[in-house]
Amino acid sequence: MQIKPIEEIKSFLNNIAVPMGIEIVDVEFISKTATLTVFIETETGVDLDTCEKFHNAIMEPIDELDPTFGAAYTLNVSSPGLDRPFKVARDFERNLNKEVEIKLYAPIKGKKLLEGTLIAFDENSVTVQIKNTQEKISKNKIAKINKAIKFE
Repeated sequence: MQIKPIEEIKSFLNNIAVPMGIEIVDVEFISKTATLTVFIETETGVDLDTCEKFHNAIMEPIDELDPTFGAAYTLNVSSPGLDRPFKVARDFERNLNKEVEIKLYAPIKGKKLLEGTLIAFDENSVTVQIKNTQEKISKNKIAKINKAIKFE
């Protein structure tokens, strides 16, 4: 199934999201199930009511955009989840001075999984405080970085 470029869909939806205080984290289309999923975030988190409110706000406008060129599809609005990977600078900014989990492609000092506090980042690397040591890691060595989830 052919669809419009994801960036075009994302840009279109941002015009609705921003005034509502919603950030579009990602837009994903799964051809096999003809499902368009919009992942959203707010400063205070995302609950079912937020998803429903945004879904209702975009239903008619997105049909006018016609992302699938007339083909039937299912529209979902979802939270990206607690363990979602950081993709854009805003993800890193939001998690500065917070605990993160980093999965590496290859071990550094014998470890492929690191946990520490994100203390800095730029377009090429992240710096993490692990116990009493700072570790600067090139982003191209990182398979996944996300917020550390602690269960108490």
